Amino acid sequence: MGAITTAMVKQFGANVQHLAQQKGSRLRNAVRVETGVVGEEAYFDQIGSTAAIQRTTRNADTPLIEADFQRRRVSIYDYEWATLVDKQDKRKLKITDPSSDLAMSAAWALGRAIDDSILDNATGTAYTGKAGGTSTTLPSGQKIGSGSTAMTLAKLREAKKILDANDIDPEEPRYIAVNAENVYTMLGISEMTSADYAAVKALVAGDINTFLGFEFIMTNRLNTGVGSDVAAVCWARDGILLAVQQDITANIEDRADKSYSTQVYLAMGIGSTRMEEDKIVQIDCDQSAI
Repeated sequence: MGAITTAMVKQFGANVQHLAQQKGSRLRNAVRVETGVVGEEAYFDQIGSTAAIQRTTRNADTPLIEADFQRRRVSIYDYEWATLVDKQDKRKLKITDPSSDLAMSAAWALGRAIDDSILDNATGTAYTGKAGGTSTTLPSGQKIGSGSTAMTLAKLREAKKILDANDIDPEEPRYIAVNAENVYTMLGISEMTSADYAAVKALVAGDINTFLGFEFIMTNRLNTGVGSDVAAVCWARDGILLAVQQDITANIEDRADKSYSTQVYLAMGIGSTRMEEDKIVQIDCDQSAI
């Protein structure tokens, strides 16, 4: 391979971005995504629920409803990935091939960073208020304790009940992130009907499937809940926001200081936050109970 051309750089960047969004990140397409974010921090405004006032007299004064304006702060962080390709390896490596090991390695790394950000902030501390300085934690009412048990049908039903009781729009897509242990446990839940059992088996095969209104996403990057419990996460799509300041960009150049090895460098700037506590449910699962 000779000198790296601009076209090759663009092609590699486009390939990696596609892989990272469609395969590398398993959660990006399941949350609200905002692009064009500027600055180290971004703010997203919300309007809380209000109530209508019944009119009881003729020619009554017009009621003025004080809107409940709220705000969420998102901190943006930069992520980088780079590697060197020795000039002797250039003949063997098709850098711009979207199926190449190098492109996939870069995409997987960036995708994992996106998913970690989403999972960390889904159940972590959110920052609210006009200046984004108020710490808001996930209420205990949005958490289902392990009870020294692994994933159970009762926990899944409870998660659905919590979202339903919060009047979450039934048309808004709902998701649940589970790990391999959760799936293993669900495969042994005898109460499930044969049709539902088939849906869970499809999860093992990597197919999209739903149960109790949730689309299951398998990831082994779940955080810990209480103690050493693993926290599965249920959410409605708009309950989590991914802010993209700089989507994946790539730069490829030959470095004279490295015997003209080719440096492949990628970067992105993202942040995420929980937008509404009512739209998130954390399910703690005792892995030792499997």
